[in-house]
Amino acid sequence: MPLSMNRDVFITCAVTGAGDTTGKSGHVPITPKQIAESAIDAAKAGAAVVHCHVRDPETGAAARGLDLYREVTDRIRSAEVDVVLNLTAGMGGDLVFGSVEAPFPLNEKATDMAGATERVAHVAACMPEICTLDCGTMNFSLGDYVMTNTPSMLREMARQMTALGVRPEIEAFDTGHLWFAKQLVEEGLIEDPVLIQLCMGIPWGAPDDLNTFMAMVNNVPESWTFSAFSIGRNALAYPAAAVLAGGNVRVGLEDNLYLGKGRLATNAELVEKAATVIEGMGARVIGPAEVREKLKLAKR
Repeated sequence: MPLSMNRDVFITCAVTGAGDTTGKSGHVPITPKQIAESAIDAAKAGAAVVHCHVRDPETGAAARGLDLYREVTDRIRSAEVDVVLNLTAGMGGDLVFGSVEAPFPLNEKATDMAGATERVAHVAACMPEICTLDCGTMNFSLGDYVMTNTPSMLREMARQMTALGVRPEIEAFDTGHLWFAKQLVEEGLIEDPVLIQLCMGIPWGAPDDLNTFMAMVNNVPESWTFSAFSIGRNALAYPAAAVLAGGNVRVGLEDNLYLGKGRLATNAELVEKAATVIEGMGARVIGPAEVREKLKLAKR
């Protein structure tokens, strides 16, 4: 795609994620009330979209309980702030093998595999404007964990999301994921306008160097809308890279815990930092109403 700086940029805040981050920062929200309040603060700081996971309120571990999603959704929608709600549908694809010498039986405590309908059940119940679709399988981080999303599973999840009228946000962690995303669009399982998130720097997907990032960007069709982020030390630089490449911005405690060296961040502070970068580049931060118009979203 031809590269042109994006002058009208929306910010997505990924509020909490599913990683083991709660012991590293007291700002990572755990309970539905904390998650909703952090999302609302991020919206007030300039995020047009909030991307939400849920966690076990007692342990802080990743969860996908329907009651937890309902509470987060209700709290955000009842707040006196407008924001586009984006719920993850990535949970239920966690496959953890036994050991290098005995991969079976699986590590049942860590494995969480569910069918397509179960993985989308909270989307059907809560009806967010957007939900994510992790568009591939990959070795994820260390150990024996594989993020598992088969072609058949992705086709069915995409079909159900589209039938519900919820816009899928395709999450692409590598170039092959982009390739399959194009196939889903070609088969009519994802409708225009297509929304994609380029997820950079997650081991062992696409590294976040600029050459790889531009390879990802150059494989995004010109008519699609994309955002991008990186995790960890390059997270604060990626808003500039994304905007310059023609995209939108994602920040948040799912991806990065720090505002600067040794300084733990809140979600609102990360959004404010991104907005400063965007505006400093001469672009404009747009709000939820313009995002809905751009992506043809139905406000709920």
